[in-house]
Amino acid sequence: MSSENADRKFANTLARGLAVLRVFRASDSGLTHAQIAERTGLPKPTVSRLTYTLCELGYLSHGGRNDRFRLGPSAIALGSVASVAVHFLDLVSDDMQQLADDTGTLTLVAVRDDAKMMLVRTWRPQNASTIWLEPGHRIPVFGSSSGMAVVASLSEERFEQLTPEPDMRRFRAEGYSQLIGQGFAYALEGTRYASTINAVSVPYFAEEFGEPVAFTSGAMPNDLSDLRIQNEVGPALREVVRGLENRTGRTPALSRRD
Repeated sequence: MSSENADRKFANTLARGLAVLRVFRASDSGLTHAQIAERTGLPKPTVSRLTYTLCELGYLSHGGRNDRFRLGPSAIALGSVASVAVHFLDLVSDDMQQLADDTGTLTLVAVRDDAKMMLVRTWRPQNASTIWLEPGHRIPVFGSSSGMAVVASLSEERFEQLTPEPDMRRFRAEGYSQLIGQGFAYALEGTRYASTINAVSVPYFAEEFGEPVAFTSGAMPNDLSDLRIQNEVGPALREVVRGLENRTGRTPALSRRD
Protein backbone atom coordinates (compact mmCIF):
# COMPACT_ATOMS: atom_id res chain seq x y z
CA MET A 1 0.00 0.00 0.00
CA SER A 2 1.25 3.48 -0.83
CA SER A 3 2.22 5.86 1.95
CA GLU A 4 -0.41 7.87 3.78
CA ASN A 5 -1.72 10.93 1.96
CA ALA A 6 -0.93 14.22 3.71
CA ASP A 7 -3.89 16.05 2.10
CA ARG A 8 -6.24 17.16 4.91
CA LYS A 9 -9.25 16.29 2.74
CA PHE A 10 -7.99 12.74 2.23
CA ALA A 11 -9.66 10.14 4.48
CA ASN A 12 -6.87 7.72 5.28
CA THR A 13 -9.13 5.32 7.20
CA LEU A 14 -11.42 5.03 4.19
CA ALA A 15 -8.41 4.49 1.96
CA ARG A 16 -7.21 1.64 4.19
CA GLY A 17 -10.63 0.01 4.12
CA LEU A 18 -10.76 0.19 0.34
CA ALA A 19 -7.23 -1.20 0.20
CA VAL A 20 -8.49 -4.28 2.03
CA LEU A 21 -11.27 -4.80 -0.53
CA ARG A 22 -8.87 -4.33 -3.44
CA VAL A 23 -6.60 -7.22 -2.46
CA PHE A 24 -9.22 -9.88 -3.20
CA ARG A 25 -8.79 -11.76 -6.46
CA ALA A 26 -11.18 -13.97 -8.41
CA SER A 27 -9.02 -17.04 -7.74
CA ASP A 28 -8.96 -16.53 -3.96
CA SER A 29 -10.85 -19.01 -1.81
CA GLY A 30 -11.00 -16.48 0.98
CA LEU A 31 -8.15 -14.69 2.75
CA THR A 32 -6.83 -14.81 6.31
CA HIS A 33 -5.91 -11.76 8.37
CA ALA A 34 -2.25 -12.55 7.74
CA GLN A 35 -2.74 -12.69 3.97
CA ILE A 36 -4.66 -9.41 3.94
CA ALA A 37 -1.97 -7.76 6.03
CA GLU A 38 0.74 -9.05 3.69
CA ARG A 39 -1.03 -7.83 0.56
CA THR A 40 -1.93 -4.42 1.95
CA GLY A 41 1.19 -3.79 4.00
CA LEU A 42 -1.01 -2.81 6.95
CA PRO A 43 -0.38 -3.94 10.55
CA LYS A 44 -2.48 -6.92 11.67
CA PRO A 45 -4.32 -4.95 14.41
CA THR A 46 -5.36 -2.38 11.80
CA VAL A 47 -6.50 -5.13 9.44
CA SER A 48 -8.53 -6.69 12.27
CA ARG A 49 -10.42 -3.43 12.91
CA LEU A 50 -11.03 -2.87 9.22
CA THR A 51 -12.27 -6.39 8.50
CA TYR A 52 -14.65 -6.20 11.49
CA THR A 53 -16.13 -2.95 10.18
CA LEU A 54 -16.36 -4.23 6.61
CA CYS A 55 -18.12 -7.38 7.81
CA GLU A 56 -20.61 -5.29 9.81
CA LEU A 57 -21.37 -3.29 6.65
CA GLY A 58 -21.69 -6.37 4.45
CA TYR A 59 -18.63 -5.69 2.29
CA LEU A 60 -16.88 -8.77 3.71
CA SER A 61 -18.28 -12.04 4.98
CA HIS A 62 -16.78 -14.28 7.64
CA GLY A 63 -18.26 -17.60 8.72
CA GLY A 64 -16.72 -17.59 12.16
CA ARG A 65 -13.53 -18.34 14.03
CA ASN A 66 -10.73 -19.73 11.83
CA ASP A 67 -12.80 -19.08 8.71
CA ARG A 68 -11.45 -16.95 5.88
CA PHE A 69 -12.75 -13.57 4.78
CA ARG A 70 -14.59 -13.29 1.47
CA LEU A 71 -16.25 -10.43 -0.38
CA GLY A 72 -19.72 -9.91 1.02
CA PRO A 73 -23.09 -9.09 -0.59
CA SER A 74 -22.57 -5.31 -0.44
CA ALA A 75 -19.29 -5.57 -2.37
CA ILE A 76 -20.81 -7.95 -4.90
CA ALA A 77 -23.83 -5.67 -5.42
CA LEU A 78 -21.53 -2.67 -5.90
CA GLY A 79 -19.46 -4.59 -8.44
CA SER A 80 -22.60 -5.60 -10.33
CA VAL A 81 -23.75 -1.99 -10.58
CA ALA A 82 -20.31 -0.92 -11.81
CA SER A 83 -20.26 -3.70 -14.40
CA VAL A 84 -23.61 -2.63 -15.82
CA ALA A 85 -22.54 1.02 -15.90
CA VAL A 86 -19.45 0.23 -18.01
CA HIS A 87 -21.48 -0.69 -21.09
CA PHE A 88 -18.64 -0.46 -23.62
CA LEU A 89 -17.26 -3.77 -22.36
CA ASP A 90 -20.39 -5.58 -23.50
CA LEU A 91 -20.36 -3.74 -26.83
CA VAL A 92 -16.87 -4.97 -27.65
CA SER A 93 -16.96 -8.42 -26.04
CA ASP A 94 -17.67 -10.41 -29.22
CA ASP A 95 -14.95 -8.57 -31.13
CA MET A 96 -12.38 -9.16 -28.39
CA GLN A 97 -13.22 -12.86 -28.23
CA GLN A 98 -12.90 -13.08 -32.01
CA LEU A 99 -9.54 -11.32 -31.86
CA ALA A 100 -8.36 -13.75 -29.18
CA ASP A 101 -9.40 -16.73 -31.31
CA ASP A 102 -7.94 -15.36 -34.54
CA THR A 103 -4.56 -14.39 -33.05
CA GLY A 104 -4.16 -17.01 -30.32
CA THR A 105 -3.61 -14.28 -27.74
CA LEU A 106 -5.19 -13.39 -24.43
CA THR A 107 -7.14 -10.19 -25.00
CA LEU A 108 -8.12 -7.91 -22.16
CA VAL A 109 -9.14 -4.49 -20.94
CA ALA A 110 -7.09 -2.87 -18.16
CA VAL A 111 -7.70 0.29 -16.14
CA ARG A 112 -5.20 2.40 -14.21
CA ASP A 113 -5.15 1.74 -10.48
CA ASP A 114 -2.53 4.07 -8.97
CA ALA A 115 0.86 2.69 -10.15
CA LYS A 116 -0.72 -0.53 -11.44
CA MET A 117 -2.91 -1.56 -14.33
CA MET A 118 -5.83 -3.72 -13.20
CA LEU A 119 -7.41 -6.22 -15.55
CA VAL A 120 -11.19 -5.80 -15.59
CA ARG A 121 -12.16 -8.20 -18.41
CA THR A 122 -10.27 -10.94 -20.23
CA TRP A 123 -11.00 -13.14 -23.23
CA ARG A 124 -9.09 -16.42 -23.63
CA PRO A 125 -8.56 -17.95 -27.08
CA GLN A 126 -10.25 -21.26 -27.73
CA ASN A 127 -8.04 -24.32 -28.25
CA ALA A 128 -4.81 -22.37 -27.72
CA SER A 129 -2.23 -22.30 -24.96
CA THR A 130 -1.36 -18.82 -23.77
CA ILE A 131 -0.71 -16.90 -20.60
CA TRP A 132 -3.88 -16.67 -18.54
CA LEU A 133 -4.42 -13.67 -16.32
CA GLU A 134 -7.69 -13.23 -14.49
CA PRO A 135 -9.78 -10.11 -13.85
CA GLY A 136 -8.50 -8.33 -10.77
CA HIS A 137 -4.87 -9.15 -11.56
CA ARG A 138 -2.60 -6.10 -11.41
CA ILE A 139 0.53 -5.43 -13.45
CA PRO A 140 2.89 -2.44 -13.30
CA VAL A 141 2.14 0.69 -15.30
CA PHE A 142 5.83 1.05 -16.07
CA GLY A 143 7.05 -1.71 -18.35
CA SER A 144 3.66 -2.91 -19.61
CA SER A 145 2.10 -2.11 -22.96
CA SER A 146 -1.22 -1.33 -21.28
CA GLY A 147 0.51 1.12 -18.95
CA MET A 148 2.36 2.67 -21.87
CA ALA A 149 -0.84 3.20 -23.88
CA VAL A 150 -2.62 4.80 -20.94
CA VAL A 151 0.13 7.13 -19.69
CA ALA A 152 0.83 8.22 -23.27
CA SER A 153 -2.81 9.30 -23.53
CA LEU A 154 -3.20 10.92 -20.11
CA SER A 155 -3.54 14.67 -19.88
CA GLU A 156 -0.50 16.50 -18.56
CA GLU A 157 -2.29 17.20 -15.28
CA ARG A 158 -3.18 13.54 -14.68
CA PHE A 159 0.27 12.38 -15.70
CA GLU A 160 1.96 14.77 -13.28
CA GLN A 161 -0.18 13.38 -10.46
CA LEU A 162 1.84 10.18 -10.85
CA THR A 163 4.96 12.15 -9.79
CA PRO A 164 6.81 10.55 -12.70
CA GLU A 165 10.52 9.83 -12.63
CA PRO A 166 12.66 10.49 -15.74
CA ASP A 167 12.35 6.85 -16.89
CA MET A 168 8.55 7.09 -16.74
CA ARG A 169 8.67 10.28 -18.82
CA ARG A 170 10.78 8.49 -21.43
CA PHE A 171 8.39 5.54 -21.31
CA ARG A 172 5.45 7.88 -21.93
CA ALA A 173 7.24 9.66 -24.79
CA GLU A 174 7.98 6.32 -26.48
CA GLY A 175 4.34 5.32 -26.17
CA TYR A 176 3.15 8.62 -27.61
CA SER A 177 5.52 8.23 -30.56
CA GLN A 178 4.24 4.72 -31.26
CA LEU A 179 0.58 5.72 -30.99
CA ILE A 180 1.10 8.64 -33.36
CA GLY A 181 3.06 6.50 -35.82
CA GLN A 182 1.10 3.26 -35.85
CA GLY A 183 -1.93 3.52 -33.55
CA PHE A 184 -0.77 0.92 -31.01
CA ALA A 185 1.98 0.65 -28.42
CA TYR A 186 4.18 -2.06 -26.95
CA ALA A 187 7.05 -1.96 -24.49
CA LEU A 188 10.38 -2.45 -26.24
CA GLU A 189 12.66 -5.29 -25.23
CA GLY A 190 14.66 -4.26 -22.20
CA THR A 191 11.87 -2.12 -20.78
CA ARG A 192 9.22 -4.82 -20.30
CA TYR A 193 8.27 -5.60 -16.73
CA ALA A 194 8.40 -9.36 -17.45
CA SER A 195 10.21 -11.49 -20.01
CA THR A 196 7.47 -14.14 -20.01
CA ILE A 197 4.88 -12.08 -21.87
CA ASN A 198 4.77 -9.84 -24.90
CA ALA A 199 1.78 -7.58 -25.48
CA VAL A 200 0.42 -4.71 -27.51
CA SER A 201 -2.16 -2.12 -26.43
CA VAL A 202 -4.45 0.57 -27.79
CA PRO A 203 -6.01 3.28 -25.56
CA TYR A 204 -9.72 4.01 -25.46
CA PHE A 205 -11.13 7.03 -23.68
CA ALA A 206 -13.75 5.77 -21.21
CA GLU A 207 -16.15 8.54 -20.27
CA GLU A 208 -17.20 6.38 -17.31
CA PHE A 209 -13.74 6.79 -15.78
CA GLY A 210 -12.81 10.19 -17.20
CA GLU A 211 -9.54 8.84 -18.61
CA PRO A 212 -8.22 6.24 -21.06
CA VAL A 213 -8.23 2.49 -20.52
CA ALA A 214 -6.11 -0.04 -22.39
CA PHE A 215 -7.25 -2.70 -24.82
CA THR A 216 -4.51 -5.33 -24.94
CA SER A 217 -3.49 -8.56 -26.68
CA GLY A 218 -0.73 -10.65 -25.15
CA ALA A 219 0.99 -14.02 -25.24
CA MET A 220 4.34 -15.65 -24.60
CA PRO A 221 7.13 -14.10 -26.69
CA ASN A 222 7.49 -17.27 -28.77
CA ASP A 223 3.82 -16.98 -29.75
CA LEU A 224 3.73 -13.20 -30.13
CA SER A 225 6.89 -11.78 -31.64
CA ASP A 226 7.49 -8.08 -32.26
CA LEU A 227 7.04 -8.81 -35.96
CA ARG A 228 3.59 -10.29 -35.36
CA ILE A 229 2.70 -7.28 -33.20
CA GLN A 230 3.66 -4.84 -35.94
CA ASN A 231 2.17 -6.68 -38.91
CA GLU A 232 -0.80 -8.58 -37.52
CA VAL A 233 -1.95 -8.28 -33.92
CA GLY A 234 -1.36 -4.56 -33.37
CA PRO A 235 -3.28 -3.47 -36.50
CA ALA A 236 -6.12 -5.91 -35.71
CA LEU A 237 -6.44 -4.60 -32.14
CA ARG A 238 -6.35 -1.03 -33.41
CA GLU A 239 -9.29 -1.76 -35.72
CA VAL A 240 -11.31 -3.29 -32.88
CA VAL A 241 -10.87 -0.13 -30.80
CA ARG A 242 -11.62 2.13 -33.77
CA GLY A 243 -14.81 0.18 -34.36
CA LEU A 244 -15.81 0.68 -30.72
CA GLU A 245 -15.08 4.40 -30.95
CA ASN A 246 -17.34 4.64 -33.99
CA ARG A 247 -20.15 2.80 -32.22
CA THR A 248 -19.94 4.88 -29.06
CA GLY A 249 -19.22 8.20 -30.76
CA ARG A 250 -15.98 8.65 -28.81
CA THR A 251 -12.99 10.49 -30.18
CA PRO A 252 -9.59 8.75 -30.00
CA ALA A 253 -7.99 8.84 -26.56
CA LEU A 254 -4.85 10.52 -27.83
CA SER A 255 -6.82 13.51 -29.14
CA ARG A 256 -7.97 14.24 -25.57
CA ARG A 257 -4.47 14.33 -24.13
CA ASP A 258 -4.24 18.11 -24.19
